[in-house]
Amino acid sequence: MSTPAAGPELGAFLRAHRALLKPEDVGLPATSRRRTPGLRREEVASLSGVSIAWYTWLEQGRVTASRQVLESVGRVLRLDDAEVRHVLRLAGYYEPEASMARKSVSDSLQPVLDSWPTSPAVLLDRNFDLVAWNAAWSAVWGEPSAVPADRRNLMWFMAADEHLRGILPDADWEPLAMSVFQHFRAEAGLHPRDARVAELYRRLAADAPELSHWWSCHSVGELTTRVVTVTPAGSGPLRMALSSLRPVDAPGSLILLFTLRSKEDRAILADLVDRPLRCVAPAREAG
Repeated sequence: MSTPAAGPELGAFLRAHRALLKPEDVGLPATSRRRTPGLRREEVASLSGVSIAWYTWLEQGRVTASRQVLESVGRVLRLDDAEVRHVLRLAGYYEPEASMARKSVSDSLQPVLDSWPTSPAVLLDRNFDLVAWNAAWSAVWGEPSAVPADRRNLMWFMAADEHLRGILPDADWEPLAMSVFQHFRAEAGLHPRDARVAELYRRLAADAPELSHWWSCHSVGELTTRVVTVTPAGSGPLRMALSSLRPVDAPGSLILLFTLRSKEDRAILADLVDRPLRCVAPAREAG
């Protein structure tokens, strides 16, 4: 895949932020012989590890730029996380690498998940690994922590978890599962060298070999809003609407939220949450 090209908006953004800095802001000696405010192009280029000609062309929108170089330029220009995200998007990148540690994301968003006591909600990282979830999620879909970490992934749950397959009718399970896989492929394509992606496909091939034709399919798509019906053991059916949300300060993450469709559904789920914790069935080992 070719590197995205820079454009005039990116150049204007870099020039504007270059003009805001003083030499002493970046550890350079102050001088009085500056006709315009801010850093010179050659100073930004030197501190970023690129040539003055290349940096000049970058501001002019004449060259392509790698993510790593743009992030280096961002550090020199003292850009914050939101500004770095903006630079990368202007250069054609979908999103920056995760700027927050996994635990930090979980800690900051767990209260958000918990604020939906009757709406199953889960936080996924960019590989669809489950990072955090609320009590309503565990009550309906099973307790994720009961599953080994290498299987604690939404694709694995959709394909190989017997509890999840048992509470979803085939009419809802297959389109939902396929939508999850298609969305994952679209996301994984942005990170082709991520070792976790290959690990997930190996795990799925071992635990759900009957779905091997799904792994070889190259279709992509979005995880769009839909209504599904689940029937947890010992309760009536629940109709839930799926929504997906992206946290602003962790754009590589995804929150899935299932909203109950009626007052009766919410009463059933409240009863499920009050019951003893239901654990996910242990995964079968490949022979």
